[in-house]
Amino acid sequence: MAISGVAAVLAAVILIGYLHRYRQSVDESTRPMTVLVASDLIEKGTPGTVIGSEDLFQVTTTPRDDVKEGAITDPASLRGRVAADDIYPGQQLTVSDFGVGSADAIANRVIEYERGMAVPLDEAHGMIGKVQTGDHVDVLAGFVVDADDGKQHPVVRTLVQDVLVLEAPEQQKATGLAAGSTQAKSLILRLTDDESEQVAFAAEYGKVWIVVRPKSGSRQHRPALVTLDRILLGVKPIPVRHYEGSTPWAGEQR
Repeated sequence: MAISGVAAVLAAVILIGYLHRYRQSVDESTRPMTVLVASDLIEKGTPGTVIGSEDLFQVTTTPRDDVKEGAITDPASLRGRVAADDIYPGQQLTVSDFGVGSADAIANRVIEYERGMAVPLDEAHGMIGKVQTGDHVDVLAGFVVDADDGKQHPVVRTLVQDVLVLEAPEQQKATGLAAGSTQAKSLILRLTDDESEQVAFAAEYGKVWIVVRPKSGSRQHRPALVTLDRILLGVKPIPVRHYEGSTPWAGEQR
């Protein structure tokens, strides 16, 4: 009887221990864990920095058993990576969904309405060799327009202000016949879709200038149309001749 009693006690202890471990394992499997889940479609090639800046993911919790292998739990893990394939809304972000890509690619540095546009410029007008990647610039455009007085007048206007230079060429030292060359080079600017159309028109049918902005603390006036009369006499800009489908325009006054 004594031996039976000891055996019963041992069996009870073993059973209690088993039940305790079982409850622990159940609790562990159902314990919520933090994971990143796509909140919108993440297209193949999207860099991790864009995913974070555009809130393309949300932080949520899910039971441990439902966490996918290699699930990403820290947004910092997305840096320096690009989506290897399309990731759909509600899908957990995992390490296998991403690969190492070129974060410096132009397409990876623009979002939504932004566009990366190459603007052909000569060294003087584009400040080639002086403007560096990462600088902020203003874009000016000059045209010769028909005025209401029947004459043609040169005008200059600021098209876009505070534009990021995504890529700038280096100035090359020319020798011999190439020393006097004005061969055009391109600055790649980050513009909106509307701004890119205006700059393209100006580059095609007028003359474009690049003006460098201060590194910090820059301020600006409201853009205005500049004419010879305004420079010499301080008079208001002349009205541009009315074209079919357009209205006379003389620019905003500063």
